[in-house]
Amino acid sequence: MASTTATRQREAVDPSVRCGQWLNAWAPWIVILGLGGWAAVARTDQFVVGIIIGTLYALAAVGLTMIYGITNVPHFAHGDSMMMAAYLAFLVFAGAVLGAGDGDAVLPINVAMLPGATERIWEFSFGYGLILALVIGVLLMIPVYLAIDRVVYQRLARMGAGTAILAVASLGVAITIRGAMLMVWGPTSRRYTTGIRDTIQIPGLPRIVADQFFILVVAIGLTVAAYVVLYRTTLGTTMRAAADNPDLARASGIDTAVTRRWTWIIGGGLTAVAGILLALQSQLTPELGFVLLLPIFAAMILGGIGNPFGAFLGGLIVGVVGEVSVSLGIISPGYKTGVAFVVLIVVILFRPRGLFGAKA
Repeated sequence: MASTTATRQREAVDPSVRCGQWLNAWAPWIVILGLGGWAAVARTDQFVVGIIIGTLYALAAVGLTMIYGITNVPHFAHGDSMMMAAYLAFLVFAGAVLGAGDGDAVLPINVAMLPGATERIWEFSFGYGLILALVIGVLLMIPVYLAIDRVVYQRLARMGAGTAILAVASLGVAITIRGAMLMVWGPTSRRYTTGIRDTIQIPGLPRIVADQFFILVVAIGLTVAAYVVLYRTTLGTTMRAAADNPDLARASGIDTAVTRRWTWIIGGGLTAVAGILLALQSQLTPELGFVLLLPIFAAMILGGIGNPFGAFLGGLIVGVVGEVSVSLGIISPGYKTGVAFVVLIVVILFRPRGLFGAKA
């Protein structure tokens, strides 16, 4: 005990120790803010695109960090479940599934058949039909999340499975979801809308596609809503209590089973929206889910596991770093995800628990 006290006293007065502590605390922020400011000025177009892509990563990372932080499930099927939600919205909107011949088999009832459902809203490439399909797609995906948790994760947890077993099981869930998408919709890429997309001019910024503005607004709005739920409501208090100490939460009268279900509903809902918005930004393909998984996990770890605000900021960083690094001509677009992991490694060398130091 005496030696420990002496060590702490020596660290308190040793300038080199204090300098190291200051460096660990502030160096990542200085680098991030410095490079971010440079990118915003020198690579404005790529910076804006990175922010838009980053909000999609961020929204999915917020859902993932809630699920992992509260239920302790490393949900490696996160990316594939995003694409499943996107395909369910596509099914609701277009009613199309893989046909026996060269074309799709179209269901007799779909949202696009409603009067005026495909007429464009403002400068967007879509009408109210796609917004309705988005909502229905999310509602259809939530029972899937609850079923996966109940049938797979909770069952394994009752059997005493550890984190490694849950991770392997989640990979099996991911492969199952991907296989189901391939069986129903095939490997061919699909889009919600076709044709030329209109752009808009926001004062002080380069022109962006109108759909991207919609994506940005929805992603930020849902993230703010998730923050309010977690930190300004009774439900959020119980969720955070269950995440910090499940046994104490149960002893305090908190129904952790209900809290767990709400975690999957909210976290899964955010993830489902992110998948649908990503499909609106690019295209639908079953293999995209695994590609998404890496930057989403990088965003979650970068911000700090269990911290929604940190996950959102981590998603923005991953998105901007990827787009700007490609614009420099140093790497090809296929390697931009790798650059994000380089940033992740550098940050956790200084701050092992992420930028916001949430629980490991």
